[in-house]
Amino acid sequence: MIQVYHNSRCGKSRSAIQLLEESGQAFEIKAYLQEIPTHEELKIVLEKLGIKPIDLIRKKETVFIEKYKGKIFTDSEWIYIMIENPILIERPIVINGNKAVIARPAELLLGIL
Repeated sequence: MIQVYHNSRCGKSRSAIQLLEESGQAFEIKAYLQEIPTHEELKIVLEKLGIKPIDLIRKKETVFIEKYKGKIFTDSEWIYIMIENPILIERPIVINGNKAVIARPAELLLGIL
């Protein structure tokens, strides 16, 4: 089943949900700000996306700018930083089997349906 890491306050995330609804595909929403992913879950998501943890970080978020900008961390440390501050996780992430995409813009998710 398709999974969507979703933040309901994010317009891009809402657009991805709307596009999935219009596609008729079954999907489940993972409200990652409330259901914070584990270290292992984030590692799997990153593998499916084919990116490094730093590339999944929202670098314009205040918490990033105030606490982490310009600092160097290991990949594992960046994952723990995202767990401690899930607002830093880029969204929406759409996962379908072994494929995943950061759906910005939402139409990018069409490539994995």
